[in-house]
Amino acid sequence: MQKIFNLMALLSFLVSGASVAGALYLYKNADVMIEDAREQVIKEIAEAIPKIVEEMMPDIPEVPTATGGAIPPTTGLPF
Repeated sequence: MQKIFNLMALLSFLVSGASVAGALYLYKNADVMIEDAREQVIKEIAEAIPKIVEEMMPDIPEVPTATGGAIPPTTGLPF
């Protein structure tokens, strides 16, 4: 029975130690991780913006092959 309790205590110590080690790792590297995430988000947004703008642009109408005169014809009626 004592061996089971010793094994449970050892496992508890290992889990606690791993938790502390993980917390220390995150504390030391939080700035780097945040900066990496920020750069990734900026990269994704920069890649998505041209597609969004392209979808929002209206269709460009076709240019006619022939046009009328520069001055509209007069009908002789007063304005």
